[in-house]
Amino acid sequence: MRKLTGYALILLIAVAVGGCAMMPPEEDPVLVKLDDIDRRLSAVERVLANGSLVDLTVQVDGLQRETAEIRGRTETVEHEAEITTGRQRDLYVDLDERIRLLEERMQGASAGSVSVLDGGSLAPGQLPVPGGSDRDNYQAAFELLKQQRYEPAAQAFQQFLISFPDSQLADNAQYWLAESYYVTDKFDEALGQFSVVINQHAESRKVPDALLKVGYCNYELERWNDARAALVRVQDEYSDTTAARLAEQRLNRMDDEGH
Repeated sequence: MRKLTGYALILLIAVAVGGCAMMPPEEDPVLVKLDDIDRRLSAVERVLANGSLVDLTVQVDGLQRETAEIRGRTETVEHEAEITTGRQRDLYVDLDERIRLLEERMQGASAGSVSVLDGGSLAPGQLPVPGGSDRDNYQAAFELLKQQRYEPAAQAFQQFLISFPDSQLADNAQYWLAESYYVTDKFDEALGQFSVVINQHAESRKVPDALLKVGYCNYELERWNDARAALVRVQDEYSDTTAARLAEQRLNRMDDEGH
């Protein structure tokens, strides 16, 4: 019985050793682990050998520097944007204030214009649109003339010429001032004012009409020779105008009347 047991132990050891000897190397876990460690070690050695790790480190450092530069530029742009925004805000405030003042002036001018055009009167030396532009005051004076309010119209044109002597509308204002006298039969006053148009605004388009009215005024004052001279001059110097045709009609009338 003891002998049989010894044989059995020997047999078991032989089987175990034979089993290990028969296991393929690729299935041995120890060998597999060793192979994996060997591969990883080889990969690290290759990286160190060709300098790839050094290159990566250099690239990372370069990216960090570029990031710092971009951050600095961004902060500069933000600072400049804040300055620009402040300047724009100041400009907006200034522009808003200027618009407000202009609106107040326009409102005041409008109120003054309405009071005159609605039946008010002009004080001596007062413009129809106090504080208004030359064009505003010219238009207000002309509106009075259209309303057949000839006396305030004459006052408005007179003050216009005093206040805006260099206005581009001065020749027109001078003509309508004379006209406001003519339509109210103040022929002497009208004659003098029409003459101002001719003498002081020689390049004005109103000159032919003013010269025609000089002839008309002299006609009404029965100054026949002066009237004829002015009307003939209109025909000679401004032959292609409506004024020339009206001058011819008045000359024919004078002929018929024996003047």
